[in-house]
Amino acid sequence: MKILLVEDQKDLREILEKRLKKEYSVDSCEDGEEALDFLSVYSYDIVLLDIMLPKLDGMEVLRRMRQRGMDTPVLLLTAKNDIKDRVLGLDSGADDYLVKPFSYEELLARIRVLTRRQTAHRTSRLQLGDLVIDTANKSVSRAGNPIVLTGKEFQLLEFMMHHPNMLLTRDQLAQRAWDSSFEGGSNIVDVYIRYLRRKIDDNYEYKMIRTIRGQGYRLEGPEV
Repeated sequence: MKILLVEDQKDLREILEKRLKKEYSVDSCEDGEEALDFLSVYSYDIVLLDIMLPKLDGMEVLRRMRQRGMDTPVLLLTAKNDIKDRVLGLDSGADDYLVKPFSYEELLARIRVLTRRQTAHRTSRLQLGDLVIDTANKSVSRAGNPIVLTGKEFQLLEFMMHHPNMLLTRDQLAQRAWDSSFEGGSNIVDVYIRYLRRKIDDNYEYKMIRTIRGQGYRLEGPEV
């Protein structure tokens, strides 16, 4: 899952980014204009948006997101505990809010709630051929045999499972598993695809991860 963190308090932003990166792919910025720049280039699963921001405040960023048709879940971070401000944020298109100071555990819980809401309309179980993953408990199996993946490996495989039989470029794969500081010149995506192949394909006759020379990779299910 990829998160955009928009927070102008440097210490808080750096602490949250460091902790969130243990579990998620995270981009961060410190003002509203930069947030809109990120949103115009990258796709995110959740936006953590401070209200009091320089250049453009969080409410204006939220308004412009919804104006542009972006339905990405937004969790407002606010120092204001006034009921009117909270209602205004929710009425403007926010999905939830968290009043500062807050505990990191509560922030994680709110993120989990938004993730469940976002995926409530679809099953957490994804299947392609005999390969099955469960995004809720992060389990993977092939032909009934459990497969243990690292966090990055699971992020890549989940993205590929959501786009079966489609060509996915290295840049597309990198954007889902790494933050915006990732530089495409690195072969890190190829390295992780090799790790996945060893776990997903090596012990099976049908090879699901295909290399499209000079372009990227495709996760293919067997023809029925």
